[in-house]
Amino acid sequence: MSKLRFLSLLIIVMLLVSCSTVPITGRKQISFIPQSQLIGSSIDAYNQLLSQSKLSSDPTKKQMVVDVGTKIAAAAEGYMRENGMEKELEAYHWEFNLIEDDKTVNAFCMPGGKIAVYTGILPITQDETGLAVVMGHEVAHALANHGGERMSQALLAQLGATSLSVALSSQPAMTKELLMQAYGVGANVGVLLPYSRRQELEADHIGLILMAKADYDPRTAIPFWQRMGNVGGERPPEFLSTHPAPERRVEDIRDKIPEALKYYKGL
Repeated sequence: MSKLRFLSLLIIVMLLVSCSTVPITGRKQISFIPQSQLIGSSIDAYNQLLSQSKLSSDPTKKQMVVDVGTKIAAAAEGYMRENGMEKELEAYHWEFNLIEDDKTVNAFCMPGGKIAVYTGILPITQDETGLAVVMGHEVAHALANHGGERMSQALLAQLGATSLSVALSSQPAMTKELLMQAYGVGANVGVLLPYSRRQELEADHIGLILMAKADYDPRTAIPFWQRMGNVGGERPPEFLSTHPAPERRVEDIRDKIPEALKYYKGL
C-alpha cells in the first residue's frame, strides 16, 4: 500500500470513529485527541501561565469571578446530568482565576474547565451579569470540547498537508513550493478559521443557555457584545478572523435569545 493511500485511509478511519455530539446545539464534531492527554496538557499549560502572570489581589473582584464561574459551571453540570452525561463530568475540574492585566481585554478556557479572566475585561462586563456572559461563553467552550476539536482539526490539516506533499513529490521544487503555499492558505481560510468562528458562535449560543439556567438574564449578552465591539478600533475582516464580527455576533445572539429565555426563571 502506498504511503499516500495509507495516510488517506488513516484520515478516513479517524473521521469515522471520532464523531461526537456537542451538548445543547447537537452539532456533530470530530475530536480524536484522548481526553486524558488533553486534560493533562491543559493543566500543565494553565499552571505555567498562572506562574508567569500576576494574579489579582482584589478580594472582591476575585470572589466575583469565582462565584459567577461556579454558578455557570453548576448550570453546565446540571444540564449534563439531566441529559445522561454524568460520565463526561469526570473530565471537568473547574478552576477560575483573575489575572491582573488591565490592558488585556480577554478571558479563556482550557480543556477540562481551567478558566482565567483578565482584569482588562471587567470595565466592559461592568457587573456580575456582564461577567456571566463571559463565563457562560468560556464554560461553553469547555462543555463543547472545542479545545479537543481544534487540536483534532490541526492534526487533520497536518496529515492532509503530508498527503499532499507525498502526492507532489515527483513535481519540480518550485511547483511543489507554490502548491504547498496555496494549501497553507486553504487550510487557514477553508478549514481551520471557519470552524473557529463556528465554535465562537456556538459558545455564544451555549453560553446563553447556561447563564439563563444560572438565573442571569441572557438578554444582557447583547449590550455586552456591543460594548465589546467598540473596543480596539480597527479589526481584521470577519472572513479572516477567528472571532465573528461584532455585528454578526450580536445578530446571532439576538436570534438565540428566545430559546435561552425558556430557561430563565427571572421572567
